[in-house]
Amino acid sequence: MGKNQTPLFSTVLIILSLSLQASADSQICRNAVCGQDEPLIRFPFRIRTLQPNPCGYPGFDLSCDPTNQTTVIELPNTGNFTIRGIDYAEQEVWLNDPDGCLPKKILSLDFSRTPFSGVYDQNFTFFNCSSDYIKYSLNPIACLCGDNFTVFATSSPRVYNSLSLSPSCRYVKSVAVPVQWPFFEQVLSSDLGDDLRLKWDTPRCGRCEFRGGRCGLKANSTDEIECTDIPRQGIPRAARYAITVGMGIPALLCLISLVCFVCSKVKSSYARRWGSFPANLPTISQQASMPEPLPNPRLVMGLNGAVIESYPKIVLGESRRLPKPNDSTCPICLLDYQAKETLRTIPECNHCFHAACIDEWLHLNASCPVCRNRPMPAP
Repeated sequence: MGKNQTPLFSTVLIILSLSLQASADSQICRNAVCGQDEPLIRFPFRIRTLQPNPCGYPGFDLSCDPTNQTTVIELPNTGNFTIRGIDYAEQEVWLNDPDGCLPKKILSLDFSRTPFSGVYDQNFTFFNCSSDYIKYSLNPIACLCGDNFTVFATSSPRVYNSLSLSPSCRYVKSVAVPVQWPFFEQVLSSDLGDDLRLKWDTPRCGRCEFRGGRCGLKANSTDEIECTDIPRQGIPRAARYAITVGMGIPALLCLISLVCFVCSKVKSSYARRWGSFPANLPTISQQASMPEPLPNPRLVMGLNGAVIESYPKIVLGESRRLPKPNDSTCPICLLDYQAKETLRTIPECNHCFHAACIDEWLHLNASCPVCRNRPMPAP
């Protein structure tokens, strides 16, 4: 009897577990979307017809338009808006008017009963002016204008004062508009057609989104949230240890090799200069007290001044006649000789040069720059 009950009991357990699994799968909150190019919807938002109630947070219910191509949110006291974009990490959302006249919705904006507020608010004042009123080349709000009147919205105090004093204009309303970006300069007029940029502070899921987790309500709770499915960051501890050892030992060996290479270079350089490498280098304090080494004597390869002055000098006459007829250019500076210039001649080879040129040359070189013969002092 007991043996026959065991298979039956196991079958019941399997059926019960499958039923619980199916029930749990039905409660999984999956992402949803209204249209192909529409924002992806997940917690805290939810599409009422596509996601269960626990998949969203109170005040974040959305719907799809009748064509299922646009995501819509309804704000109390203001009406329906289209969702243009959502940044879950920054907790920001962009809205616009599905009817194409956002300024009309702006005139009745009221976020008091919503979880949203403006990221950047800027005050705009609406004026209703006669249709023939033209000043400052103001940009009218086309969807609010009629045949006999024109509507302007300005944030400029100068334009505000001008329109307030004009008998052709009537003050309508001042509204804090949640603009996309703060205007550091006052706007003369705007058609206010850009998306409204809003943010929400509750629930706080931004950090969870930054970490790549999934934010949602805790089980059996209506307002407490939790962050799940956070991907593991980094690598396992054992792998980190292996990488550290694998990279640390070669790096240490490379460092030791580099130090040895530098030391060998210093030693060889010291040996070339002083003949040997001392066993014990002086300390910093000892080096400070050591006298400065004398500079190496400079080797003078040219002739001394007395020898150079013993070579004959001539002042070139108007005929510029020289011992060698073809000598007309100084071989050192490559300039032609001119009358009344002082030249110097090397006796052994009779080559002539400007006196200043050959004097400087012979101070550095004890040979003729033309024939390379080493001249002797003149008798």
